[in-house]
Amino acid sequence: MKQIVLSILVENTPGVLSRVSGLFTRRGYNIDSITASPTQNEKFTRMTIAVSGDDMILLQIKNQLSKLEDVVKIFELKQNESVCRELILIKVRASKAEKQEIITIADIFRAKVVDVSSDTLMMELTGNVSKIEAFINLINDFEILELVRTGATALTRGDTTVASF
Repeated sequence: MKQIVLSILVENTPGVLSRVSGLFTRRGYNIDSITASPTQNEKFTRMTIAVSGDDMILLQIKNQLSKLEDVVKIFELKQNESVCRELILIKVRASKAEKQEIITIADIFRAKVVDVSSDTLMMELTGNVSKIEAFINLINDFEILELVRTGATALTRGDTTVASF
């Protein structure tokens, strides 16, 4: 199985996210991650969807998405031709003795401490998937109380764009 990241430009209409995600449900495909937000043109929303499968399944996903009425354009984001980032917020239980060690790890990864209490630290980290995974693996040595990830958000490098408004 391989994973691809699709950047999909859709009309910004009520229920568009439900229609796109519903397509995956009806076909029995899993979404690894999905993000959606309006673009610089309020008529359009950009969805970034990471999906996994064999070549046949991935082609079928792209074909089925292109049939949806709201979909304007689909673009597969190649790893070396795009910038793909994810954001996590992670809350860790930390005694006074552990806080400095956790902050040192956060500094190495350029994570930002965004909340501190007497026995917890909350950090924010943005980066590619491998950076996020490496950070989580190190922080797993401590008690993770909560963790939330945004999923992939990506744009093509250089002059190439998904949308020409």
